[in-house]
Amino acid sequence: MIDETVEEIAELQTHSSSIVAIKAARALEELTGRNFATVDEFLRSLERNSNALRRAEPSHASLYGTQREIVSRVQAADDVAVSEAKQSLIEVIEAVVERVERGKTEAARRAAGGIGDGSVLLTHDYSSTVLEAIELALAAGRSLEVYVTEARPRYLGRKMARTLARHEGVSTTLLTDGAAGLALESCDQVLLGMDCIVGERFYNRVGTFPLVSTAVQQDVPVHVVGASSKVIESGGFAFENEFRSTSEVMREPADGFEIINPAYDVTPTSLLSAIITDEEP
Repeated sequence: MIDETVEEIAELQTHSSSIVAIKAARALEELTGRNFATVDEFLRSLERNSNALRRAEPSHASLYGTQREIVSRVQAADDVAVSEAKQSLIEVIEAVVERVERGKTEAARRAAGGIGDGSVLLTHDYSSTVLEAIELALAAGRSLEVYVTEARPRYLGRKMARTLARHEGVSTTLLTDGAAGLALESCDQVLLGMDCIVGERFYNRVGTFPLVSTAVQQDVPVHVVGASSKVIESGGFAFENEFRSTSEVMREPADGFEIINPAYDVTPTSLLSAIITDEEP
């Protein structure tokens, strides 16, 4: 399960960073079914497998933070048997997963409070927190119109559009990233998920920076929503952008030119109207 989860994360089969963190935490439960002669052997395996999960997607702050917490809390138990260390791992994973899920849901609830009946929204990429906020607004009886950009070159926004299209009360339109400026003319707000915020830099799926810049130019407020675990003021985390296969941009060989395919871009937080998390402002 751990190897499969590492591969899934690396291939971006799971799109939401919160879900990635939860999947990675759950994957470590596999270690409780293995045989270890000593606690030290168990802890070395825990640290090695946790590092492999973190390396699968070094850009995810929530993945980094939850994996560090799990390992450090289990390692902190002194003079325990292997069985007790395994039980500690199970308990820590449950606590971490519960906190991530609670933070994500509370952030979505706060964002939903700012979505009025008849609102026109624009979102980019696939964010489970944005999706939950929209679903909460719909459950409260509000009718919405949502524009979703494709989030090229992986087209992750298509999953968001397909999911929204299954809900009553929302009119969904999928458009190319480059057409966002046309849709923004009729939007009340841009609502984005977050990969992470480090200091005064907002990291998210590539295409976010030009979208936010255009929204600011057109006086459309930009709200970013996510669990507080994704907001990092300082510490050991350093964002690492990922440059993916050029075949995602163009299948034919590049003849006489180069192709770059970054997964993320960076937006100054000064351009954002609000950062909505599970914590009080």
